[in-house]
Amino acid sequence: MILFRPVGLHELRLIADADWSAFPPRLPGQPIFYPVLDEAYAVQIARDWNVTDAASGYAGFVTRFDVDDAVAARYEVQVVGSSDHRELWVPAEELDAFNAAIDGRIRVTQSFYGERFALAVDPARNLPQGIRYDRDA
Repeated sequence: MILFRPVGLHELRLIADADWSAFPPRLPGQPIFYPVLDEAYAVQIARDWNVTDAASGYAGFVTRFDVDDAVAARYEVQVVGSSDHRELWVPAEELDAFNAAIDGRIRVTQSFYGERFALAVDPARNLPQGIRYDRDA
């Protein structure tokens, strides 16, 4: 199953540190990991919310990844808000197993930067400088 995950700058760095193969553990107070089923919904979060959020580094990134269908089927699709807002809710304690079911690498499909974003952006990759990313990996 193809899934998407909107992330901020800190989470993007942690994904890069994991060689683009896993999402980082949830923080205290974050009991659910929620990848989304529609890229447009991920774009909406990354573009409209993350870029205005200090905790996201005033940047939003849409990641795309494939996860084993049998593993994805363990989680009921949750509709939050409009019918386009569909998510899988993966309990934080199951994230390691979910990560193990990712097929291939996590990819960045889109990047968004708010007015208060303070880092330099590599124009060739449209990612903040210093984040290692090999699209062919």
